[in-house]
Amino acid sequence: MAKKALLIGINHPGTAVELCGCVNDVRRMKKCLIDRYGFSNKDIRVLIDTDKSSIQPTGKNIHEALKKLIAEEESGDVLVFHYSGHGTRLPTEQGLFDATNYDECITPCDMNLIMFRDMVAEVKEGCLLTIISASCHSGGLIEETKEQMGESHVNKPKSGVLNFLASIVRSFPTTCGISNDPHRESGGGHDSFTRETELEDGETVDMKTRYLPLDSYVSLLKEQTGQTDINHGKTRETLVKVFGEDSSLNKCHRGLISMFLGKREVNTNGTGTEVKSKVPDNGILLSGCQTDQRSEDVYVTRTGKAYGAFSDAIQTILAETRKEITNKEMVLRAREILKRQNFSQRPGLYCHDRHVNKPFIC
Repeated sequence: MAKKALLIGINHPGTAVELCGCVNDVRRMKKCLIDRYGFSNKDIRVLIDTDKSSIQPTGKNIHEALKKLIAEEESGDVLVFHYSGHGTRLPTEQGLFDATNYDECITPCDMNLIMFRDMVAEVKEGCLLTIISASCHSGGLIEETKEQMGESHVNKPKSGVLNFLASIVRSFPTTCGISNDPHRESGGGHDSFTRETELEDGETVDMKTRYLPLDSYVSLLKEQTGQTDINHGKTRETLVKVFGEDSSLNKCHRGLISMFLGKREVNTNGTGTEVKSKVPDNGILLSGCQTDQRSEDVYVTRTGKAYGAFSDAIQTILAETRKEITNKEMVLRAREILKRQNFSQRPGLYCHDRHVNKPFIC
């Protein structure tokens, strides 16, 4: 049985939305996988954006690393995918139903957004992929997988004309260059949401949300691409134009992505289209928060220590006991720690019933 992992940490250094703890999260997870779970260093691939001499966590490179991780597996292998960084949301395309009315995405260093609707679909039978996402809106990253623990905000399916009209209403503000994201920051930008607070042990920390608002994302996309005429309603088109087949939003590229992200059924009813995903039961998602919540990035002012709140909770739990910890126990205890520390985010667990009480990772 092989144990393999792909660890992604993206701080976006030097930008207006720079984070502090994402790369540290990855380093701690790598050490944990080796010391506690017996992973070999050669079977752990790390993509971070603070070392420019190494392969960068661009959208293309993350896709290729994921594809390699899953393609090389054999029955019985244990796979881990850990992401620590910004999350964002795009309103769903016109005519497509989505449980939250948004496509939840992770944000590579080149702003080539990645959507992980059903990334476990091509994991071979007998293998298991554990996904840990310490990012905002991470509860919505994998759809159609049973929500074992969570209170994610979802919408009920609409049929035909109602679904189509609803999608037009949602997209109208963005078409006009106005963000319709209910979590949109206002009056001061992303950095205004850095705030100082005190943890239960009296430690003073600075906290910043790992949510990348659509306004901030579009600004960074303009910087990356040099295209200054991008508005919110043209985000998808711009990504496809700039990144081509390397964009996960490219309809042509979706066929390639489906090799490891999932197979999809499309039912067309008149003017509305409902997309359903077939997701097998060989994947587990531990999300740092719910679909409508944000995950926190923490900087300890006294010591300079930086970390993601959810990632730190996981490492704290593992350090407290050498006993086997189930997926359910991990999420429950992480919730307790975060609540005690006055974080509002509530981690979630998404998986088949038979994995709820299985050991975390292996």
